[in-house]
Amino acid sequence: MTDRKQRILVTGGAGFIGSNFVLQAVAAGDAVINVDLLTYAGNRANLGAIEDNPAHVFVQGDICDPESMGRVFREHRPDAVVHFAAESHVDRSILDPGAFIRTNVQGTYTLLEQAKGYWSRLAEEERRGFRFLHVSTDEVYGSLGPEDAAFSETTPYAPNSPYAASKAASDHLVRAYFHTYGLPVITTNCSNNYGPFQFPEKLIPLMVLNALEGKRLPVYGDGQNVRDWLYVGDHCSAIRTVLQRGLPGETYNVGGNSEKANLEVVHAICDLVDGLRPDARIGERRRLIEFVPDRPGHDRRYAIDARKIARELGWRPSITFEEGMRRTVTWYLENSEWVENVRTGAYREWIRQNYEARLAQ
Repeated sequence: MTDRKQRILVTGGAGFIGSNFVLQAVAAGDAVINVDLLTYAGNRANLGAIEDNPAHVFVQGDICDPESMGRVFREHRPDAVVHFAAESHVDRSILDPGAFIRTNVQGTYTLLEQAKGYWSRLAEEERRGFRFLHVSTDEVYGSLGPEDAAFSETTPYAPNSPYAASKAASDHLVRAYFHTYGLPVITTNCSNNYGPFQFPEKLIPLMVLNALEGKRLPVYGDGQNVRDWLYVGDHCSAIRTVLQRGLPGETYNVGGNSEKANLEVVHAICDLVDGLRPDARIGERRRLIEFVPDRPGHDRRYAIDARKIARELGWRPSITFEEGMRRTVTWYLENSEWVENVRTGAYREWIRQNYEARLAQ
């Protein structure tokens, strides 16, 4: 594909990474057809800046519904698909694996089938330009030891959670549709994202908001589980680069070159909140940290080797962890209305289920 403006069908474009991508794509001049079911983590308020922009069309729909998805392809005739829609929280997958199988496996299969049918009917030039970009995770590769080499695109799959297993299954389906049918697919496997609009069940926004309010900061196990942290704006720019210049059938790992232990991340959050919103009643936020029983099957370390995307496509992350964290913490502190609107009864029930019992132990 060239760098020309495109009509992009985005699934899950009201979620965390999806909405950041949609905002970036529209700002770059692309047209976006945004399909999202608006489950608990989908939020149209994320897209408020482009609510009236004719380059953005929102469709509330289910990627598991073939009739609905087929109609989207027929009516909007996209040049490309960027598939974000997924259940993505490991803790939720432990409590309810079925929802992850439905969305991540059945939904990806349905979308592939509809894309294949649409692509097969395109004129030859349009067929050559069409792309299906599947956004996946480093969790499909399993867990690393302290001295192990980082995950590369050839690392064998070894998923350890229901979430990771469902994403691994979807990755394999995407690969099969390239090798069996010739559908021009590309897969990206990214490290842990953070930034604006992330639903506050995930580590960084949960800790930011609890620290702001003087609540306990529950850290799993010994806090030494290591992740590679990728600022969401960088991830979106990587996806746009892969969409424009990546080769069909290829996989590209996307990382932030920022390996940090969870406890180190929480310390950084505490210090930033202390500096940006000091509160004499709360004192230093680090004192709020409490170690809680670990979750089952908690992978010890993830690390991404992103040399392939740098070498072949010229993409590298541009935001350091320190700058990205400052941007992220500042965003949550300045967007209290957004925070309160997403902290619904369903969110509070999830926090009760997942954390209260651990904090009581």
